[in-house]
Amino acid sequence: MVKVGLLARIVAKPGKEEEVAGFLAGALPLAQREEATAVWFAIRLGPQEFGIFDAFADDAGRRAHLEGSIAAALMARAGELLAEPPRIDQVDVLAAKLHA
Repeated sequence: MVKVGLLARIVAKPGKEEEVAGFLAGALPLAQREEATAVWFAIRLGPQEFGIFDAFADDAGRRAHLEGSIAAALMARAGELLAEPPRIDQVDVLAAKLHA
């Protein structure tokens, strides 16, 4: 059961929107390799704003994700792609319905 999560908001630099969308879509295989990541969504919130929502059973899984390859890859390209630093909020999951 998922109990904790992360909600990240990402704003693309003007003209970099499709590169950010491609980067996020391309991160799916990395998320699939993370055993502690129960759910992972890359979403588009608006023309320049994107998000990532992921959830974990516990804080250890959440920490592992924050220290993992997706976060490292995003931060490595942040200066090139992002208009501002990502806003990453740690959240508690109150209820969830998961179905394959």
